[in-house]
Amino acid sequence: MSPAKPSADRILARTLDDLKTQNTVARIWQKDHTVWKPDPTELANRLGWLDVADRVLAELPALNAFVAEMRAAGYTDAVLLGMGGSSLAPEVMRRTFRVKRGYLRLHVLDSTVPGWVAGLTHKLDPERTLFIVSSKSGGTIEVMSFFKHFWAWCGPDAGAHFVAVTDPDTSLQKLATERGFRKVFVNDPNIGGRYSAQSYFGLAPAALMGIDVGELLRRVQLMMGRCAPAAPLGENPGATLGAVLGSLALAGRDKLTFIMSPAIASFGLWAEQLVAESTGKEGKGILPIALEPTAPASAYGRDRLFAYLKLEGDDSARTDRLATALEKAGQPVIRIDLQDRYDIASEWYRWEFATAVAGAVLGIQPFDQPNVQESKDITGRVLVDVKTSGVTPVTDTTGDLKAMLAKTKRGAYVALMAYIPQSPVVEEALDGLRLKLLKKYGLPNTMGYGPRFLHSTGQYHKGGPNTGVFVQLVADWGADVPIPGESYTFKGLAAAQCVGDFEALRKHDRRVVRVNLGRNAAQGIRELTKQI
Repeated sequence: MSPAKPSADRILARTLDDLKTQNTVARIWQKDHTVWKPDPTELANRLGWLDVADRVLAELPALNAFVAEMRAAGYTDAVLLGMGGSSLAPEVMRRTFRVKRGYLRLHVLDSTVPGWVAGLTHKLDPERTLFIVSSKSGGTIEVMSFFKHFWAWCGPDAGAHFVAVTDPDTSLQKLATERGFRKVFVNDPNIGGRYSAQSYFGLAPAALMGIDVGELLRRVQLMMGRCAPAAPLGENPGATLGAVLGSLALAGRDKLTFIMSPAIASFGLWAEQLVAESTGKEGKGILPIALEPTAPASAYGRDRLFAYLKLEGDDSARTDRLATALEKAGQPVIRIDLQDRYDIASEWYRWEFATAVAGAVLGIQPFDQPNVQESKDITGRVLVDVKTSGVTPVTDTTGDLKAMLAKTKRGAYVALMAYIPQSPVVEEALDGLRLKLLKKYGLPNTMGYGPRFLHSTGQYHKGGPNTGVFVQLVADWGADVPIPGESYTFKGLAAAQCVGDFEALRKHDRRVVRVNLGRNAAQGIRELTKQI
């Protein structure tokens, strides 16, 4: 890792001196909450990720036996019902690894948009599908809504099709026992959702795909050893990365842009949640930017820091050229080489440790997410109105994006928040919109599907610096999907989340517009791109 500008080197050297003087690494391993804040709330009991790999490795035979049982029972597909920390690591593994022959195809559902729910349902065979209900708290409204839908869909023998991953003594654990789930994986409660990739939340779905979980854990342990207190600070990959992230953010380079070899491109989705939700608070933060379409080096402002993760043997010619061009243009580029796809697990640990260190450098609490809960509370209030009136909240267009962009200065960013089903044509249209925002306005931009992003960049949107322009993209969602046992539907829930987040952003004086794309979301995005 080597920031290119001498001034950045000086800032980094000063930060490393501070970390050494304060004995920060050793204190993190001692689970000393004063590294971050005097109050231990959600700090002292959020550091179980430091050594969870050792404990899960001891449970590996039981996990492998469970997978063998599912294969013998004839299951061909597994659906992960989760949000944020429980869905993003499995989503990255689904996109990074191929399903091993004879194991289960993994699907991840983390959107309440009815077309997304219906589209997945139609792909599945109820006789051969296993559902993983994954929630740390056990009461996540999206996850429990998915559960109600698929439980009813499976019919009288539904219990055999369900597995839970949750903390001890949650309502989900109780529900799983009452309903006769096949299995409950009880996770270490001292791990926050976004730090849980190397626990059952990430590894149970991976095992069902046929990924060698033992090898994943060994890669985690290798990085864990390199980040241990005995390692010299300058040779600690997590601590030095955290020092770079934190110090350069304080120096104004607070837009962390991921460049990835194609085969591991989705890693940025997981890192996005880790960094945004951990650091975006108290008016500070590091904005992670994942899967941004690439532009000439001259298009990027001086508020950027780039992280290039290169996979050996992948076709990385294009990303190589971009990284080199950025360095020649004087941009700081962190280079990390992965020897194979299993090194994803090493990177989980490196980036978790780095984010904890960056939090210390920034002087924020990296393990809570106060504004995520705030948005949930406002959404809950909107949902009460839906239940009472039976009317779905209005999601019409409001605001003028072009006028708002015209007033936006460099240093700002645009957050696209798409409450629409994902498809290749939608992705292509969104890439075109993102590229125009970058080239014409010089604005870094993020894109997240709703409500997934509420559990990742949503914290940064409300708790980070007030420099964002927020664009809700909504479509006419078409056919609705009921939620058994509830007076509202998935359309009502998705609309409540959209309207609730709009209100939460306004409450924090954020600039926000909503664009209803009409019946054809991709066409609507293309028209919006022409208009701005």
